[in-house]
Amino acid sequence: MSRGTVSRVLNGARYVSPSALAAVNEAIRATGYQANSHARSLVTGRSNSVAFVLTEPQHLLFEDPTFSIMLRAAAQALAQRDIPLVLMVAGSEEERRRTTTYVAAGHVDGVLLVSTHAGSPLLRDLLSEHVPVVTSGAPLGFDAVGYVEADEIGGARAMVRHLVERGRSTIATVTGPLDTPGGLKRLEGYRLEMADRLDESLIAHGDYSRESGRRATAELLARRPDIDAIFVASDLMAAGAVTALAEHGRRVPEDVAVGGFDDTGMAAALHPPLTTVRQPLDRIAREQVRLLLEIIDGQEPAAITLPTQLVVRAST
Repeated sequence: MSRGTVSRVLNGARYVSPSALAAVNEAIRATGYQANSHARSLVTGRSNSVAFVLTEPQHLLFEDPTFSIMLRAAAQALAQRDIPLVLMVAGSEEERRRTTTYVAAGHVDGVLLVSTHAGSPLLRDLLSEHVPVVTSGAPLGFDAVGYVEADEIGGARAMVRHLVERGRSTIATVTGPLDTPGGLKRLEGYRLEMADRLDESLIAHGDYSRESGRRATAELLARRPDIDAIFVASDLMAAGAVTALAEHGRRVPEDVAVGGFDDTGMAAALHPPLTTVRQPLDRIAREQVRLLLEIIDGQEPAAITLPTQLVVRAST
């Protein structure tokens, strides 16, 4: 068998006959051969690794379960291709500088960028270094960047519609940060579904942390004590909202219904279990990996929007 045929099999080429493929794979099994990744990187100019970069403060990596779900799914998708994953946190200016320096030096072939903010200086710097990047959520202020998002507008509308159908009339919302695609789009969905019922005094803002959900809900109760439902733009903030309602003597759902967004494991564990919008976080991460590897291989950036699902539990 020729060296060229063996090389094509080892490099994943498609144009190999079934008999040749079987013979090479049997030889690999019998000899215990493993590719020398360092030697291959010298030839290809690639590191054969990918970075998962979170543009949030470090504590949210552990506090917000959405990030750990996406990290695990991305690592699994890359492991199937024998590609290591490098975890980096770039929530501060100094962390962003170190991340850009490391990535631009060629230590990774591309970046899965998670939780981007409008006009992200990190994304701007990576693009200026011609680093392949795919973001989670449509990056605000950038064109021609690959991304994967959930249907956040549709999901938010479904939640508000559900609350109306449950007989709730004064429906407030706690938004995510308005410099993030999730914060903006979930608020947009709320506004669209509220339509002529929309009242700006029913809107308060959070930053996706549990404490911000508690503070925003307390603010809403002080401003509008007549609210009978709250759509909270993340499950973690919804947990804070439930705490604030209890502190103010409000029962969930008897006095105030609460709906969240994400459907991480904590939603079902809350008391009462949280009605929420499920976004397919593991699939988002897997699709990010797929699109990023395509860009690394020379394809144009693509964008994908995945459907969400309303999950009804006892909080509404």
